[in-house]
Amino acid sequence: MPRTLPTMSPKKLPVNNAQPVEISGSIGFRSGQQQWGNPRRMALLAAIDQEGSITAAAKKINLSYKAAWDAVDTMNNLAGEPLVLRNTGGQRGGGAVLTPRAQELLTLYQALSQEHERFMAQLARANTLSPSNLELIQHMMVQTSARNKLSGVVSSITQGTVNDEVIMDIGAGLHIVSSITHESVTNLGLKTGKRLLAFIKASSVMVGLADEKLRLSARNQLHGHISRIITGPVSTEVSITLDSGQVIAATITTNSLKTMPLHQGQAAYAIFKASSVMLGTLD
Repeated sequence: MPRTLPTMSPKKLPVNNAQPVEISGSIGFRSGQQQWGNPRRMALLAAIDQEGSITAAAKKINLSYKAAWDAVDTMNNLAGEPLVLRNTGGQRGGGAVLTPRAQELLTLYQALSQEHERFMAQLARANTLSPSNLELIQHMMVQTSARNKLSGVVSSITQGTVNDEVIMDIGAGLHIVSSITHESVTNLGLKTGKRLLAFIKASSVMVGLADEKLRLSARNQLHGHISRIITGPVSTEVSITLDSGQVIAATITTNSLKTMPLHQGQAAYAIFKASSVMLGTLD
């Protein structure tokens, strides 16, 4: 049955005669320590449930077609199982349905959102909040612009003179290698078994074909197949679904697309340097 998510309006609290400080919040979902759900993505799931199509759902919530596909890939990756099942029918066609777990999450989210709205209303009535502290918290809540976000656990850490090598297990026997400073390893509190996220810019990912006998120095060479190609006049985004089911996007020139050439379903590698992998902890 289609669902309509409640609208959560920010509550305003005046501070002296200055511009009111807005107190706002949102509910997110975590799987273990993996935080993967947010209100925008929950709204997308609800719209997919209503419209039966990712394209129509994206239009309904004023989200671009590409951003909707990216969000679905991320949710499927980080939830640990598919939430949206797709049937492709052309570049912008095909249908989509929610899995039973996604349906359960929407029901739970609606109930939690109502409770959260009541809590925010009570919080807004408090009169002892410090504007400077609110501003500091706002500065801390910065999101990364990296296109690719993968979750996993620290498999091993090799200490170097300046940089340490961190190997991250992302499941299905696949690993990502990251080279970061020893200071960063210490500050993040990294150790074997700790959960973390890896961020890789799409522009840092190269696409290699499985039938090419190339030797590269890049530490990360993950096998998969090309699942989506979005072509632009200058650059093209190529999505590679790994053998683990996770998706890594690469940005290449449109000219490279023509000269290789690439097509959906083709076996390929997502290739990127260890120094291109940024790490973040979940706690």
